Amino acid sequence: MTGTVGAAGAPAVLDHLVYATPDLEATVAEVCELTGVRPVRGGSHPGRGTRNELLGLGGGAYFEIIGPDPEQPAPDGPRWFGVDALTGPRLVTWAVRVTGIAARVAAARARGYDPGDPVAMARRTPDGGRIAWQLTSPGEGLTPFLLDWGETPHPSRALPVVPLVSLGATHPEPAAARDELAALGVRWPGEPIAAGPAGQLTAVLEGRHGPVVFGRGAVAR
Repeated sequence: MTGTVGAAGAPAVLDHLVYATPDLEATVAEVCELTGVRPVRGGSHPGRGTRNELLGLGGGAYFEIIGPDPEQPAPDGPRWFGVDALTGPRLVTWAVRVTGIAARVAAARARGYDPGDPVAMARRTPDGGRIAWQLTSPGEGLTPFLLDWGETPHPSRALPVVPLVSLGATHPEPAAARDELAALGVRWPGEPIAAGPAGQLTAVLEGRHGPVVFGRGAVAR
């Protein structure tokens, strides 16, 4: 489920799912209760006004819970992932891991889709280390953003794992969504995209107490 997504040239793999929330502390507590596993603090994103906590999904991927960082001043613009407009937690988007992000962006543009210019970012880890990466600007929905970790060890290596069982999505025009993925050289890694509301993602994780569904909130099954 979390293996190769497929691409022309070097493979793109599922890197992480993004679960955004207006209240990080409350959402982390909810995720812990539902899954039976305590997320691990990731770190703050300087200048972005956010911080995150993480769970492994297995297969070298992870689940990012991201929300406002009260220890940072408000950023100059809106926080990524629509955090400022949220009234509750929501699975908003996903990222694929690539190598050679500049070449991947150029190839996508040649195919008619512009993922945006790569941006360099870095943050401190709770143990005082530093990690750095490049990514394209995150949007929302089915089309992932690209992420290149370069020489940085992947964050999933030290995380407790709550396995990803399935990933579903809806889109008003599933064929158009698949075309955007193809332009990025990415194959949708989950169940077939169904017709429905734009960019609505649903992930099922296997918690200690049974499956947990994450979409526009978290609901134990």
